[in-house]
Amino acid sequence: METLPGQLWERITDGFLRVAPPAMGTAGLVVIVLVAVVLSVPRRSWRIFGLFVTVVHELGHAAAALLTVQRVTGITLRLDHSGTTTSLGRRGWRAAFTTFWGYPVPAVVGAVLLRSTAHGWAPAALSLSAVVLVAALVLIRNGQGVLILGGSAAVALTLVWFGGAAPAGYACLVLGVALLVGACRDWVKVVRVHVRRRDLATSDAHLLRLETRIPSPVWLGMFALVIGAAVALSLGPLVLIAGVPSS
Repeated sequence: METLPGQLWERITDGFLRVAPPAMGTAGLVVIVLVAVVLSVPRRSWRIFGLFVTVVHELGHAAAALLTVQRVTGITLRLDHSGTTTSLGRRGWRAAFTTFWGYPVPAVVGAVLLRSTAHGWAPAALSLSAVVLVAALVLIRNGQGVLILGGSAAVALTLVWFGGAAPAGYACLVLGVALLVGACRDWVKVVRVHVRRRDLATSDAHLLRLETRIPSPVWLGMFALVIGAAVALSLGPLVLIAGVPSS
């Protein structure tokens, strides 16, 4: 008899198959967007979903560090939506590159989820996300981080376990739109930090200024450019999904 971990792994690997995109039409897509907005806009729901946005933010730093051949030594996540990723390696442009890929990454991931869904790869996106979240647990260095990332991984594994092609598509659509909104919300938050000149140590733009001597507003503008590009690139997949005829 196959064990539960074996069954779960089979569900994960089965996800790496192309399926038909979800057929929902414009009305269905509007419902999906509304659900995503409910997750990412109201304060009460943002207290929970914003933690996942922070997870994606910090994993963006970690991925950038690995891409520049640095060693990631740990990730700290906190219930106040703050986080820290620590890496070792040569400084200079590598450090700047790693620091940059925090705020824009939730938008980039959101755009990838939407494009994956539009082209029939939603189950694969969920399976890959689950694997990444579980693997990232080894990097967590505090109890709150275990709770936050562990909870995110548990949700991802639940979606993989119970999901089929259609549920995976709906889940990726909701998460994709919600991450785009969350990225915009976090960008506005970091701009306010600079306008008020409070808690600057929490701002990646401030850290980039210290590392490169390039003014913080330039980095904030570059964050906005990447986030805006991700939003623009998401419109096509959303239109494609809305135009899929119902079966």
